[in-house]
Amino acid sequence: MKLKTSITILGGCLLIFLFIMLPIVLSIQEKKEDIVASYTGSAFTLTDVNNEPITEKSFQGPLTAIFFGFTNCPDICPMTLSNLDQVIEKLDDSEKKNLKVFFVSIDPERDNPQIIKDYLNSFKSKIYGITGDPQKVFLLSKSWGVLSEKIFNEDGGYLINHSSSILLLDKGKYIDRISHHENLDNIFKIVKNYL
Repeated sequence: MKLKTSITILGGCLLIFLFIMLPIVLSIQEKKEDIVASYTGSAFTLTDVNNEPITEKSFQGPLTAIFFGFTNCPDICPMTLSNLDQVIEKLDDSEKKNLKVFFVSIDPERDNPQIIKDYLNSFKSKIYGITGDPQKVFLLSKSWGVLSEKIFNEDGGYLINHSSSILLLDKGKYIDRISHHENLDNIFKIVKNYL
């Protein structure tokens, strides 16, 4: 009799818990959808590594990966770009044609087109580099939910603390973001899934 009563009480508690938690879970999902809807990007005109103008039309391909970083980044940027480079290498030829990867410098004061070109040439795969007017770069990064701030040291040099996710777009529309903490296999699976 005691076991049956305990099970009934536990079952009742579980139902109450679910009744209380369901609106919270739905609210969290709704907020997530609102946040995703706010990642719309913006119109822009910046410069590619060949000093040619580049605009938001370049992001209109079947699948676009965008990473905001800087060439003086000591760890996260080269690691993330290396992972993207390896992902591209693992794709078959038709999949490679359907994926474009962009590196947008959040440090345009130091990262001119030639510096970015030299930096990206260290990777095997084609990664498109973007730089330009600092205010325009800031507005573009903000439109995709990317935050950044300069951290100065005693000698006047600086690093940049920044959001370091890989943004995925389908025909220019935000579809997902991949954490830089993901390992290569997971990044590959996520990208492959969208291809």
